Amino acid sequence: MSDPLRIVVVGTGVMGANHVRVLKRTAGAELAAVVDADLERARAAASDPAIFCCRSIDELPDDIDAAVVAVPTSGHVETATALIRRGIHLLVEKPLAATVAEAEEITQAAAEAGVVLAVGHIERFNPAIVELSNLVESPIHIAAARIGPYSSRISDGVVFDLMIHDIDIVCALAGEGASVTSVAGVGRAIRSTSEDIANATMTFDNGVTAALATSRLGQQKIRSIEVTQGDSVVTADLVRADITIHRMAHHEFLGDHGVSYRQSNMIEIPFIENRGEPLALELADFLAAVRDGGRPRVTGEAATRAVRVATSIVAAMTVSS
Repeated sequence: MSDPLRIVVVGTGVMGANHVRVLKRTAGAELAAVVDADLERARAAASDPAIFCCRSIDELPDDIDAAVVAVPTSGHVETATALIRRGIHLLVEKPLAATVAEAEEITQAAAEAGVVLAVGHIERFNPAIVELSNLVESPIHIAAARIGPYSSRISDGVVFDLMIHDIDIVCALAGEGASVTSVAGVGRAIRSTSEDIANATMTFDNGVTAALATSRLGQQKIRSIEVTQGDSVVTADLVRADITIHRMAHHEFLGDHGVSYRQSNMIEIPFIENRGEPLALELADFLAAVRDGGRPRVTGEAATRAVRVATSIVAAMTVSS
């Protein structure tokens, strides 16, 4: 049996602390260190005196195999490229970077160094999305809704904070090699200086269209994806992690008054086998890519595409208060 991969978590905010929690019980991984500018916060997240804690990645030992980068987005490019120069494989939290240029810099640096670069678009590991990707064959239109309550700890606008999840999912579902040809959007800035509500449309070169509705001013948590196909509408509820398939059947029959028609709606609820905590599935995928030299589910290229589309939506968006 191979030795466990020694992994470090850099940044112990909400997501970083969750990575620490999951890595402690992940087979094949050893949580070797926790890094945070606030040393006491790093120690609190580690909650184990045997785990090395420090304020800077410069203090890390040499025998680190992989790292999770969970610092604020503005610090991704500096932290990621410094770790790449040391030959350390990376899982970078989403969004990959604050700008397209920075996302491309991280991706190119990882490719040149020959290290694995995975990106934490965690919804790709939601069991409903895993199953949805198996059910979508010829999408016509994709509608996504992502609504939740306001959080003052988030500095990004709602497009880079929340909508980017759905941008990544929609791009993955639209078809192999499909490119976005146009975007449009409107937004409202109510409780912050950036958009808190955003509605956007996307058009792909293969004809697929998408509509995305995102808000952080809601009073309930809604996460849904609806895919219209020629013979069905497939809806994924990401909160409940389930899927419903609607198919309309048309029947023609001869009655006392001539030919009659009847429509009936058939509903299928497929069994979802890929149950599990998405973060645990994401980390397992990353570690497998490191061990086997394979590609993670969400690559740097895919994450850069999401940043590029999000940037285009923000640039095209009309925002009012």
